[in-house]
Amino acid sequence: MSKLYDVIVLGGGPAGLAAGLYAGRARLETLIIEKEKEGGMIIQTEEVDNYPGAVEGETGPSLIAKMIAQVDRFKTERVIDTIQEVNLTSKIKVLKGKKEEYQAKSIIITTGARPRLIGCPGEKEFIGKGVSYCATCDAAFFEDLEVFVVGGGDTAVEEAIFVSKFARVVHVIHRRDELRAAKSIQEKAYANKKIDFIWDSEVIEIKGKGLVSGISIRNIKTGKITNIEASEEDGMMGVFVFVGYDPMTELFQGVLEMKDNYIMTDINMKTNIPGVFAAGDVREKSLRQVVTATADGAIAAVQAEKYVECLE
Repeated sequence: MSKLYDVIVLGGGPAGLAAGLYAGRARLETLIIEKEKEGGMIIQTEEVDNYPGAVEGETGPSLIAKMIAQVDRFKTERVIDTIQEVNLTSKIKVLKGKKEEYQAKSIIITTGARPRLIGCPGEKEFIGKGVSYCATCDAAFFEDLEVFVVGGGDTAVEEAIFVSKFARVVHVIHRRDELRAAKSIQEKAYANKKIDFIWDSEVIEIKGKGLVSGISIRNIKTGKITNIEASEEDGMMGVFVFVGYDPMTELFQGVLEMKDNYIMTDINMKTNIPGVFAAGDVREKSLRQVVTATADGAIAAVQAEKYVECLE
């Protein structure tokens, strides 16, 4: 029989590490299971300016390294494995991975969400080097530069407005000839003198040497391709992609209550199944940031502790 943990945290991003820290500190038998490498999306960020207490020059990897060190101090176990099957409805929760089977009294799901990519050449190569999926995280790094925002929904237009506080000019690239964002958001964008729109278009390539310095755009109606290069003075440009997120909830479909594939929780991170909690970007919420993810993880761990205590 495999070891019975008090808490298993599924996912090793900021939410999962915070949950592991709080659970380990509470002297619970705790295991964090991560399928690849701890850190989540923040590991791709070269500068972290908006996390309280982050030092000047803090990076995603350096911040995550500190979190892991804290977790390890409290004897929380960590393993790398890919969970392929779950049984969450029984009193003892079972997770079946490629390597092992794991059992726990409670589960905290922190599997996160991945930004939906454009899928064009150069996009992955320039993540964190001019390509971003988070305006709140990275807009300040593009002070007085030219920026392109890809998307036309609420998030894309709201983030374009936010980026305009820093950038010299913001071009919104949208595949349609009108925005999908709410009318109130559209009105703010149209009234913003720093924002213009490139309609019926898609980004087909992102280019540069080290940093993004050019993009190619294709008009989907005419087929015309336009190449745009950063000015010699700027030397680089920004590309912010907001074409949606895909929460990593495939394992829990039909088991947990969801909205648009995000896990529904109450304010205490409780799902519809007793003993199962969700935290961070994987759950339905209004703001997805490192600071909110760690807060979620802390709350989930405290609630898991209370749940486990009630079982004894």
